[in-house]
Amino acid sequence: MSWDIFVQDFPNVEKISDIPDDFVPNSIGTRADIIAKILGSFPSANFNDPSWGVIETPDGSIEVNIGNNDDCDGFMLHVRGGKATFEAVSAIVTALGCRAIDCQTSEFFEIESGRASFSNWQDYRDQVVSAYEKPTKPSFWTRFRRLWD
Repeated sequence: MSWDIFVQDFPNVEKISDIPDDFVPNSIGTRADIIAKILGSFPSANFNDPSWGVIETPDGSIEVNIGNNDDCDGFMLHVRGGKATFEAVSAIVTALGCRAIDCQTSEFFEIESGRASFSNWQDYRDQVVSAYEKPTKPSFWTRFRRLWD
């Protein structure tokens, strides 16, 4: 489960619904250019597979799904973690000079609304994970004592 952000050369419109139906995005650069810009902010990012990189942060990770085409008109960020991962997303979008869509809200990514969206995603993630956590198996002595209770 991830918080997903789609990065692209979107037109200068206020809302997603304002994007013209005939809109065709421009290239945001070659895959190598995008990787270089990301590595400029996150030198330890792993792009051994140039189509799918990973950025580790102190509290999570971001998978960077650039794809196989050399010329890139958009890519996805799959975010898992805490505050540092959110800050990394902001840094990536800023470094590339692009706009992005927050897939959770289906609106343009903006710092303040993004913080709220990310926080909502974290709450949802925590709720889902806690609902599926494996119960711990009682110790032998606990099980044994239950026989006498």
